[in-house]
Amino acid sequence: MSELVLVINAGSSSIKFSLFETSAADPIVLFKGQMEGLYVEPKFSAKDAADNKVANETLPSDAPKNHDYALRYMLNWLESRIEGRSIAVIGHRVVHGGTTYSKPELVTPEVIAGLEALIPLAPLHEPHNITPIRVLEELLPNVPQVTCFDTAFHTTQPELNQLFALPYEFSQKEGIRRYGFHGLSYEYIASVLPEIDTRAAEGRTVVAHLGNGSSMAGLLGGRCQLTTMGFTALDGLPMGTRCGRIDAGVVLHLMNHLKMDAKQIETLLYKESGLLGLSGFSSDMRDLENSDSPRAKLAVEYFANSVVREAASLAAAIGGIDALVFTAGIGENDAHTRKAVCHQLRWLGVELDEAANAVRSSEPRRISLADSKIAVYVIPTNEELMIARQALACIA
Repeated sequence: MSELVLVINAGSSSIKFSLFETSAADPIVLFKGQMEGLYVEPKFSAKDAADNKVANETLPSDAPKNHDYALRYMLNWLESRIEGRSIAVIGHRVVHGGTTYSKPELVTPEVIAGLEALIPLAPLHEPHNITPIRVLEELLPNVPQVTCFDTAFHTTQPELNQLFALPYEFSQKEGIRRYGFHGLSYEYIASVLPEIDTRAAEGRTVVAHLGNGSSMAGLLGGRCQLTTMGFTALDGLPMGTRCGRIDAGVVLHLMNHLKMDAKQIETLLYKESGLLGLSGFSSDMRDLENSDSPRAKLAVEYFANSVVREAASLAAAIGGIDALVFTAGIGENDAHTRKAVCHQLRWLGVELDEAANAVRSSEPRRISLADSKIAVYVIPTNEELMIARQALACIA
């Protein structure tokens, strides 16, 4: 029987999982799901390979609401459905690898210590990435675990594109530099692009990962040269509730004149800004596009305009552009945003095929006209599959 790969993506209040089998050349998903509402009202849901819902459960009110119990619950559910097969490896999405980790790593005590040392660089994410590793070490002590880093793909950026114009020592001694995130998504796109467009794969491609968290990256021959997120996942494009790029002087003004403390500013920038802050009522692009509110229209236009500006900046950084790729929740499903972006990039040579853009599909597809100087694609991302691939390769 084929062995199984378990992929874990843990956050502060949720744990997402995917279970893959390895009987084919590429891992194939068997189940995927999540435990959400941790520490409040945990709910477990799961779907099978055909996207049929096979679990939708609220945990007992007297059950622990923490990550530990959630992982035990998920494992019990999975073990009752894997017909005696064993889990060969567990792959974990880890947000930050700092300057230390530029590739997947087999978990060892030294690696865990290294991850803990990186907590100051990602205090909102890294602790929750580490917790499942520790819990699963206890629950499945004989199963190897592999850390897959969201920053690793961006380590190919030239040093010039990683630096801030601060005293050089801050970069070398304190690790204050542009790291970039969503790397697992970009790496997946780079891995499938040769099958879709050889010229784009070997040349200059701008990838727009647009969702509740959004970023963009400029690839040259499939390797990252520049990305919009920087020291944190707050920089670059506006997002669902995150502000994106902001003048650092605004933060000083909030502190010095509005007397906001660090926690208040963190909440403002991460949870109350972006599409939610501009519109005043929703962080969901679907709600905004269906609304008659002028502020909703403003938020939609601001988002598209930001994508256009970053696309042009990335094209300059990689010496031109052969292809533009849309991916992630908004990028894959929002024809309105894609149309707005492409129309504003006509000066670069983008010619949108509006009929192709309007088609809803889960398959990769071209949405630009045949004579468009720049090819435009919609390619669904698959970070979980990328993690499964990396985990298998690491133990091989």
